[in-house]
Amino acid sequence: MDIDVRGPRFGAAVTTVVLAVVLVTGSAWLLAWQTLAFALGAAGGVGRSPYGWLFRTAVRPRIGPPTDFEAPEPPRFAQAVGLLFAGLGLVGYTLGPDWLGLAATGAALAAAFLNAVFGYCLGCETYLLLRRVTVRAE
Repeated sequence: MDIDVRGPRFGAAVTTVVLAVVLVTGSAWLLAWQTLAFALGAAGGVGRSPYGWLFRTAVRPRIGPPTDFEAPEPPRFAQAVGLLFAGLGLVGYTLGPDWLGLAATGAALAAAFLNAVFGYCLGCETYLLLRRVTVRAE
């Protein structure tokens, strides 16, 4: 079942704010929260993430029914990529080295920002590219 394209973009906007605050404050706890949000989105799809729930319950009823839809697999893959980068960032912030926390969090922030502001999902595009490559290889 396809999903409302506005949901992942809303989640990316919230993620952008959270990751920017992490970079400014160095809060490993806040990055742990974001890592959990990515994990839930990767495991159950973007609708199962806390930001998906917030979009579904508080935002979508105020902005009306969706008019544009997308397949759920690319955003779910993007959540897994976000989980990888947030996890690396969390390791850097808690165990070191500090540059790993900053770099991984910054990379996740850049990807979330691109999706939130321009609607360009790097993880989704990577998913589609990998699908094309694996289909040709078979």
